[in-house]
Amino acid sequence: MAQPAEPSSHILDAHKLAAATLPFADTADFADADRGFIAALSPGAVSDADGAVVWDGDTYDFLGGDCPPSVHPSLWRQSGLVAKQGLYAVTDGVYQVRGLDLSNITMIEGDRGVIVVDPLVSRETAAAALALYREHRGPRPVTGMVYTHAHVDHFGGVQGVITAQDAESGHCPVLAPAGFIEHAVAENIYAGTAMARRAGYMYGAALPRGPRGSVGAGLGPTTSVGTTTIIAPTLEITHTGQEEVIDGVRLVFQLTPGTECPAEMNFYLPQRRALCMAENATHTMHNLGTLRGALVRDPHVWSAYLTESIGLYAGASDVVFSPHHWPTWGTERITEFLSLQRDLYGYLHDQTLRLINQGHTGVEIAETLQLPPALADAWHTRGYYGSLSHNVKAIYQRYMGWFDGNPAHLWEHPPVASALRHVEFMGGAAEVLRKARLAFAEGDYRWAAQVVNYCVFADPDNEEAKLLQADALEQLGYGAENGTWRNFYLTGAHELRHGSLGTPTRAGSPSMLGALTVEQAFDVLSLRVDAPRAWDEHLVIDWRLTDQDRVRRTELRNGVLIHHNVVDSAAIPPAQLTITLTRPSLIGVLIGGRPFQDEVGSGAISIEGDITALGRLVGVLDKPDPDFAIVTP
Repeated sequence: MAQPAEPSSHILDAHKLAAATLPFADTADFADADRGFIAALSPGAVSDADGAVVWDGDTYDFLGGDCPPSVHPSLWRQSGLVAKQGLYAVTDGVYQVRGLDLSNITMIEGDRGVIVVDPLVSRETAAAALALYREHRGPRPVTGMVYTHAHVDHFGGVQGVITAQDAESGHCPVLAPAGFIEHAVAENIYAGTAMARRAGYMYGAALPRGPRGSVGAGLGPTTSVGTTTIIAPTLEITHTGQEEVIDGVRLVFQLTPGTECPAEMNFYLPQRRALCMAENATHTMHNLGTLRGALVRDPHVWSAYLTESIGLYAGASDVVFSPHHWPTWGTERITEFLSLQRDLYGYLHDQTLRLINQGHTGVEIAETLQLPPALADAWHTRGYYGSLSHNVKAIYQRYMGWFDGNPAHLWEHPPVASALRHVEFMGGAAEVLRKARLAFAEGDYRWAAQVVNYCVFADPDNEEAKLLQADALEQLGYGAENGTWRNFYLTGAHELRHGSLGTPTRAGSPSMLGALTVEQAFDVLSLRVDAPRAWDEHLVIDWRLTDQDRVRRTELRNGVLIHHNVVDSAAIPPAQLTITLTRPSLIGVLIGGRPFQDEVGSGAISIEGDITALGRLVGVLDKPDPDFAIVTP
């Protein structure tokens, strides 16, 4: 298979133009990113208990050199900033460890110990970060935990910092916004397999590090691939203005649901005049519709909450920090930073809606909408993680759905059937590839990728088409200012040349599965029913939960698995099977892969009735595929 190619003259010309027109003389971000540096983790690799490396920040050392021709100069700048690694002082009693994962971990010192905020993706990286902090600040116990929102890079490493017993005993309260556990579990389990596969593309975790491979994801370098964990919150934040005192530290919360995450909150530290903006204001244009997949976010609400943040906290703050990127110091700079972030999301929302109401589609708006100069010239509003192009399309999707109103697009053929027809109409694969090479030579890589994709989907064994498609995607990656676009393009090129990279981080860790409620566990089971196979089945099973003193009933009929608590009613048919067990055993056997017979043999599960009903239910369940194809059919 072919190896990575050189960037073309078209890409080089575009990079020269960007270098000449973007405000590279503004180096304030570099001063802010270096401010308060104490020490780095050396070496910068973190391993799991078996010795497997789950994070290696040293592989990004090449970012300290000059920008190579294969990377957009603006993305190179951003990548060098987010790769800075080590322990940093933010303000008196507030410290961050950056560069040990996609996100930052924050430590707020209290009277007896330290409150930890957003403990990274993996147990291993969080433990390494806490150890680095303690090496320089002493062996302070963890006396509080704060999750700013329900994305895995903000809670996944929690068991590297505290234990479930610490939280349950009250020794270490765990604070999170209302709805945290529901959204954390739903996002990582319901569509978790598909999201994890696409996240492998988005973050480029399996790509080689270097000028022709991964240089970062814009929001951070990439994701660690260690063990993700969760501990349920013990204290819920339910409203803006709620105050809590943890280990002598006063925290004032602003609830911001429906912004960057369905469950999210900012908080203010009045004793330190420090403001944490969660992921609502970072040094990039964020995602409204993330490429890995998620519910579309609401930029109108996002903008409104930033206006509220400015009014509540900006004038009383000396520093604003986030679980990504680097802080901003000074009240005037903080106000301008938050105001531009606010204007960014408000502008995207309002102007997209204005053009929708003039009859433009999302694709059309994405090609024509431009940011005003004040936003285009600010480094922190540039599209390193989100982008104007895919954010505009997300807004269109939020309001108008997938259909653009053109009836010709209402019932198009699916990809393979469409590809076969396109290739035939264009004169066969050889003719398509001939014309695609002309487009490639002219620098029209977007068109080359689109038409060669037809050849690949019409005949996935056409190596010539796959290699040309890889070349086109590679040039698009080299030219991308957006880190996640680059990763998508280059991962696609790699898989076309070398085969599937798989999914670097698996969905549904044991800790995450253990956080499921009974209702969520049955929701997950219902999503795995292969309906056509189950059309003729009618199964009623009662699940007697001894640790919850209730009975949950599942009923499979018409290919749908419904579940509800059992109530006395003549309308409810008797169960064919009753299974008695605890919630952990239920989750273990239904979703976690624990053998049912082993649980019965150990006495953890008892059964009464027709055991074949369970076998028939299991017989209509599908298994998610974590390695499904993306760039081939």
